Amino acid sequence: MRSAPTSTPAVAYLPDTTSTRQYIGAWGGPQPYDRRTGYISDLGALHCGIYDGRDVCSPLHWLMNASFVVQGLGMLLGALLLGSGLLCVAARAGARVQPGLRKPWLAAVAVRVLTGAAGAGTMIVGLVPEDVGSGWHFAGALMYFLAGALALLLLGVLWLRQTPLGWFVLVCGLVSLAALVTGGLTGLDVPEPGTLERLMGYLVTVGVAAAGLVVAQRVHRHRKEERATAAARA
Repeated sequence: MRSAPTSTPAVAYLPDTTSTRQYIGAWGGPQPYDRRTGYISDLGALHCGIYDGRDVCSPLHWLMNASFVVQGLGMLLGALLLGSGLLCVAARAGARVQPGLRKPWLAAVAVRVLTGAAGAGTMIVGLVPEDVGSGWHFAGALMYFLAGALALLLLGVLWLRQTPLGWFVLVCGLVSLAALVTGGLTGLDVPEPGTLERLMGYLVTVGVAAAGLVVAQRVHRHRKEERATAAARA
């Protein structure tokens, strides 16, 4: 995902059809793709050519863009289907869901809203590649980075005393947000913009995945306890 406005490709070229990378990888540019300097969204660019000063050619761009959409859809569905009460107590064994107007409940609602916004943002990134000349790509990337980082910050604070993973989720959100602020202040004009962008985006993905594991473990544990109780009564 690119987090800065982009320009239309200026010069086109034909990818090297004799290169193995053309057939087994997602990159066909004259130079190997470098994760330290290459933007994530370059892998989803529709056209081969010089784009914003970089040699871009991603033959499997449709697969990359599809992965953005699938990831975003998963986050959006998770935000819609996971109850706020469950998020409040998912990391605390034995706690019961008790709806109310307490701060943890409101924080959990905010986590759901922010996660949904981040999911919608990454779907936009996949549906509107960087080289189609639309500002929606930048808007979608910003939604994902910012909303995703804030969601992890809130969830990490919410789970801080419930599970050691609360710290991990919190750190993921902090580092992602710090990278986003750095990228905004510098315009990504840094020696390794690809690394900085991956700190923005990858940590959101990792943090959300860790949160999903916590919720899944709590649900599994609860179902196991329910089955044991039912068996004891039989």
